[in-house]
Amino acid sequence: MFNDCSSILALLKTRRSGRPRDLVAPGPSAEQLHQIFEIAARTPDHGKLHPWRFVHVGADRRDAFAGLLQAAYRLDNPQPGRLEVEANERFAHQAPALIVALSSPTPDHKIPVWEQQLSCGAACMNLLTAAHALGYAGAWVTGWAAYSDAVLTAFGAPPERIAGFIFVGTPGTELEERLRPDLAEVISEWVVQKSGVNFT
Repeated sequence: MFNDCSSILALLKTRRSGRPRDLVAPGPSAEQLHQIFEIAARTPDHGKLHPWRFVHVGADRRDAFAGLLQAAYRLDNPQPGRLEVEANERFAHQAPALIVALSSPTPDHKIPVWEQQLSCGAACMNLLTAAHALGYAGAWVTGWAAYSDAVLTAFGAPPERIAGFIFVGTPGTELEERLRPDLAEVISEWVVQKSGVNFT
């Protein structure tokens, strides 16, 4: 189907996450973001429910996002320390592009919620791969804000959940390769056990 499968495989083999704080300008343009979202949407989706959403937080909304984080954090930590305040501020302003990924399942549907959640994770992975293909690096992170009801309220409502914050930009430093699992530890051949169960 593809004329140069080796190039595609090489691209996939080099995808690595970047640290959000190390992602710098330039970030993806509006047209590139549209491409990234198009590819993210091409994900396995049993039932055609698209049980996920992406919310782009534009550069002009980062200050408001920082304010949201600070207010939400204070609900459980009324007197945060200086370092905590600074950490929330940095989180809100790092990397040129910020996308909030939401798991948005349809409850009481014949498609189990677990399968819908898996589709959300696959969509996030597609997004990261698309960003990589365009020459950017991405970082999919969670942290306390992903589990904050107050932060969720700003982006959606239950049964939705924040699947993560995806930061995208140009690597400001060389991306570090991390240790990958030994394939022998995660791949095996199924062996039929003599359990007395009649398969015929």
